[in-house]
Amino acid sequence: MSSRGVRHDSMRARNLAVVLATIHRSGPHTRAELAERTGLTKTTVSSLVADLIEAGVVSESGAVQKGERGRPGVAVSLSGRRVAALGLEINIDYLAACVVDLTRTVRLRRTRPADNRNSDPAAILDGLRVLAKEITAEAEAGGLRVIGAALAVPGTVEGEVLRSAPHLGWRDVRVPDLVDLPFEIDNEANLAALGELWFGSRESDFLYVSGEIGIGAGLVVDGAVFRGTYGLAGELGHVVVVPDGPACRCGGRGCLEVYAGQDTLLGALGSAGSAGSGGSADAADPAGAAGLVGSTGSVGELVARLEAGDPEAVRTCERAGHALGVALTSAVHLLDPGLIVLGGIYAPLYRWLEGPVSEGLGARLAQMRGTPPALVVSGTGPDAAVLGAAGSVIQRIIADPAQLLGL
Repeated sequence: MSSRGVRHDSMRARNLAVVLATIHRSGPHTRAELAERTGLTKTTVSSLVADLIEAGVVSESGAVQKGERGRPGVAVSLSGRRVAALGLEINIDYLAACVVDLTRTVRLRRTRPADNRNSDPAAILDGLRVLAKEITAEAEAGGLRVIGAALAVPGTVEGEVLRSAPHLGWRDVRVPDLVDLPFEIDNEANLAALGELWFGSRESDFLYVSGEIGIGAGLVVDGAVFRGTYGLAGELGHVVVVPDGPACRCGGRGCLEVYAGQDTLLGALGSAGSAGSGGSADAADPAGAAGLVGSTGSVGELVARLEAGDPEAVRTCERAGHALGVALTSAVHLLDPGLIVLGGIYAPLYRWLEGPVSEGLGARLAQMRGTPPALVVSGTGPDAAVLGAAGSVIQRIIADPAQLLGL
């Protein structure tokens, strides 16, 4: 959006957005500074700021003395006291909800463990509806007005329809409004990438890798997610790392998900004597044998085993890291990102994954580029998708504050 306002009454809604975007991007500012930055008159800016205060999205506080003469101005800044957004998430083993105010401060967060594999969509959505109503009521009791919601789901989305979520066992599920609010749904990896953008690294260009039972990726370019023609960009989990490897749920063979998904990683907790438990990765099979299928514990248990130096847990992470390095090499060749962020369950496992992933990237990219992309751990961990969902609603408010005034 241009930072220059348009000077006539029919564009009031646009000018509200210009002023709020300026405060959001580089504020707080006095009214005089806002007039200078937007090109609007001081009288117009004062009127617009009054509207934004009425809508609850900005507040004025603290005298600011910019020069030696004249009365000090008052700083106009985003307000987190009245307006908030609701983020929701359905994952394989939990439901989550959070309320985030306009300053992107998390005010409430709730997670409920659940086994959602091959589940009844109606039952899961009913449970999420209850969770959404409970956390919204709590937010409103605290003086917040929740004005919109977004839902992150582990699958492909088209409008209000979840087209395919293999790990849930859902296909062509129409998601009804879970709350009496403006509402939308999106892919978990895309929203997780946006969560990292707004709440984590805050870099404007990066490849975000969401490690869960499925493995997704979100490519952020100039502060926006690249979705592809049909919204399917980022299916990193189904990049083939071992031709003719073990079968994957997608119908292919040798996919990254088989080697580095949550089920395989947590399978190390109960895999003594399983196929592939001995030996290290090799060129033919960079992840080793993928016999560790079926989650038998928690990520916390796996971290404890890794910290204790458990050989099988360490080998499993090494195999996963080598496989992830192979898949990311292909992604780098195609996309050329400067930064790769490992999130989801890869965040707590980063210490054990970083070495083999970096080694694989460095070895395979040495001839194509001087150095591989920087590899970092997510700043949002497992909360990235639900935060991204709430953040997407905040972005809509910033882009169109007039909706709060009924303009």
